[in-house]
Amino acid sequence: MPELSDEKIMLLVKDGHLSELTELFDRYHVPLYNFFLRLTIDKPTSEDLTQNLFYRVIRYRQSYQPAQGTFRTWLYRMARNIYADHYKQRQKDPGQLPETGADDEGGPADQSAGYNEDDYQRLDEALALLPPDQREILVLSRYQGLKYEEISKIKDLSVGAIKVQVFRAIRQLRSLYFKQS
Repeated sequence: MPELSDEKIMLLVKDGHLSELTELFDRYHVPLYNFFLRLTIDKPTSEDLTQNLFYRVIRYRQSYQPAQGTFRTWLYRMARNIYADHYKQRQKDPGQLPETGADDEGGPADQSAGYNEDDYQRLDEALALLPPDQREILVLSRYQGLKYEEISKIKDLSVGAIKVQVFRAIRQLRSLYFKQS
């Protein structure tokens, strides 16, 4: 039996077949957790934000419109909104700071390209020093593997603007990374 597309599964969820959300959860919970982890640098917060996202998927399932883009785009737009809400709340309560310890699951999966753990740790530390908007654009494009067209829909910007933001974020990340040497 062929695997259903994300969009078809979400249409079933939208029609009230909530048990179908299990498949979407299985497909996306790890990438979304990693998305939040790269932004917050805090495991418990990332777990909470991931859980909140899937709660919102259920709650706002009627707002899903396949004609407006892919399910993945809709999901990451919602994830961005959840992170923005979290960030605003954290700004209101400055006593709530993230843990900045190295995470066990850090670094890209393929670590066989001649890089060692210290290189990945330095990269994660440099990424954490980026402003939130630059960190987000790099996490979406480089860690989550979204295409510029998808990011442009998520952020409601032109593809050209996304390319400029990615270029600037990479330049800033490079500067921060080599300052740590």
